[in-house]
Amino acid sequence: MPHTARAFWLRAPGEGEIREVALPEPGDGDVVVRTLHTGVSRGTETLVFSGAVPRSQYATMRAPFQEGEFPAPVKYGYLAVGVVEHGPAELRGRTVFCLHPHQTRFVVPAAAVTPVPDDVPPGRAVLAGTVETAVNAVWDAAPLVGDRIAVVGAGLVGCSVAAVLAGLPGARVELVDVDPARAGVAAALGVGFASPDGALGDCDLVVHASATEAGLARSLELLAAEGEVIELSWYGDRRVSLPLGEAFHPRRLAVRSSQVGTVSPRRASRGYAGRMALALRLLADPRFDALVGGEHAFDELPALLPRLAAGEPPALCVRVRYDDA
Repeated sequence: MPHTARAFWLRAPGEGEIREVALPEPGDGDVVVRTLHTGVSRGTETLVFSGAVPRSQYATMRAPFQEGEFPAPVKYGYLAVGVVEHGPAELRGRTVFCLHPHQTRFVVPAAAVTPVPDDVPPGRAVLAGTVETAVNAVWDAAPLVGDRIAVVGAGLVGCSVAAVLAGLPGARVELVDVDPARAGVAAALGVGFASPDGALGDCDLVVHASATEAGLARSLELLAAEGEVIELSWYGDRRVSLPLGEAFHPRRLAVRSSQVGTVSPRRASRGYAGRMALALRLLADPRFDALVGGEHAFDELPALLPRLAAGEPPALCVRVRYDDA
């Protein structure tokens, strides 16, 4: 087994580098994983790359196998897919998903990896962490057959939620975003699309994922009486104004949070492992390929992250390949 690997580190805010890192000797309950792909969660990772994580949120933002501390130097990331080279017999040779930073090989406890189903391509499996967030949000929202639903914010999380909701019988699901280019993604997912001004109202449920004050306000406007907004956006230490006058009380509207750090109380018995396993099973659906927009080699990461932080390329999820790493 190799004793070293290569990993992407944030050296300083806005400056990344590839470092050689030592691999620990695996214990009896560990696996050694050779990475095939990682995904860049552009919203969270560009925030980390820019050094913009609020000090008050350092503990909340910490990734499971992060090394270093915010703002830098830090090794960050949580969308990794690879092949088990060493470990328990039932896992050796299996393709697995792990919440691990960008690194060519890594050693983690066997319990930290989830086998990827045979009908899920490894390149699509990098979306598992985000689809897990969507599963938790839908569990929290508990939509009903025939519901009128809007998903406000067509980023990676919002699109993942729309993809999960698209299979609800009789439901009207509309993805709402200021970027008209997201209409093509909505079509591929099998849901409607609208600008905020053109969105259909009278919604039983709105899932908000735009991370903007305007998006949250518009979400409330789209609700029918007794409707509910499920808030997925993370604002850090930003204060957000919310119009709780006007129709909020007469129409008995509600805003409720959903956060992937806790399994929805509605399905607590599934636990984290069950939730992740479900997310991976859902990824057998090829519609999710619409969420992966570009692929880059591992060695390109130091040049790629500044571009992503600047808004280019516009892909929802950027996949990293390790075939030559």
